[in-house]
Amino acid sequence: MTSPEKLIAAQEGPPPAGKRAPEKVVKLKRPGRWASYLVMAVLAILAIRSVTTNPNFGWPVVAEYFTSPRVLAGLGNTLQLTVAAMVLGLVLGVVLAVMRLSTNPALSAPAGLYIWFFRGTPVFVQLLFWGFISALYPHVGLAIPGGPMLFSLDTNSLITPIVAAILGLGLNEAAYMAEIIRAGIVSVGTGQTEAAHALGMSNFRTLRRVVLPQAMRVIVPPTANNVISMLKTTSLVSVLSFPELLYATQLIYADNFQTIPLLITASIWYLIVTTIMTVGQYYLERHYGRSNRPEGQGMLRRLLQLQSRRGATASATR
Repeated sequence: MTSPEKLIAAQEGPPPAGKRAPEKVVKLKRPGRWASYLVMAVLAILAIRSVTTNPNFGWPVVAEYFTSPRVLAGLGNTLQLTVAAMVLGLVLGVVLAVMRLSTNPALSAPAGLYIWFFRGTPVFVQLLFWGFISALYPHVGLAIPGGPMLFSLDTNSLITPIVAAILGLGLNEAAYMAEIIRAGIVSVGTGQTEAAHALGMSNFRTLRRVVLPQAMRVIVPPTANNVISMLKTTSLVSVLSFPELLYATQLIYADNFQTIPLLITASIWYLIVTTIMTVGQYYLERHYGRSNRPEGQGMLRRLLQLQSRRGATASATR
């Protein structure tokens, strides 16, 4: 029986002189790819079997403490600490970025020095400094130079573990956010600002309507990454005895000696929260990058554009 392709070729006849017939496309064989799929599948099965059959993982203990009030309270403290540190880092980062971009050396030099110092020292060391700040300054107060002390407070009562944690994480984050925001603003060409000024727009309106919408495409992805990184970095605060998620699980396994199951419990919660944040990051980047999104992305949009082009072609040939 003759195939439809051969019937069509017979009806069309031989190709005209000087024009080659279309060549048949042969799908490339990839035996190495299939072999790698098989190896990865075998390794995945072995890993799942080891995790599910090894009693030392203590999955019943994980299930018991997964929704424990102490673990959930630690998770809440972790989320609150993440938000507070990121707000402090973002606000201070904006100020530092503006100072760094200033042509006044009295502003740009201190901002550069701040960024150099806080990016150059580990955040763990900074947390320890804030936690033991009372060793440097036992009391904090206000006094008239050469005169009496107006008021004085005990440093330990002022810098509590939560305050030390927010200061340590937030001040460190501000150094990174300053560089991220500065990079976003610099990425917008100066011609955009000059054109906006030529149209009579004020500096604030130019920043709000022209510079920031374009700079956000550069600022949003690393900022979202920093939020996710901050969530995990809060585990360092356990050194200050602040009951965040990791420290809450440490207190529990100090009583029942179920170290691995409780570490797994904390890890699962970290994975859940970071996954939610990653999804939010995707949609946020999609929102600010919609002007650069390639045309035809998505099946429905491609079909609509194809139908539109066909309609335009039919109208032109009439």
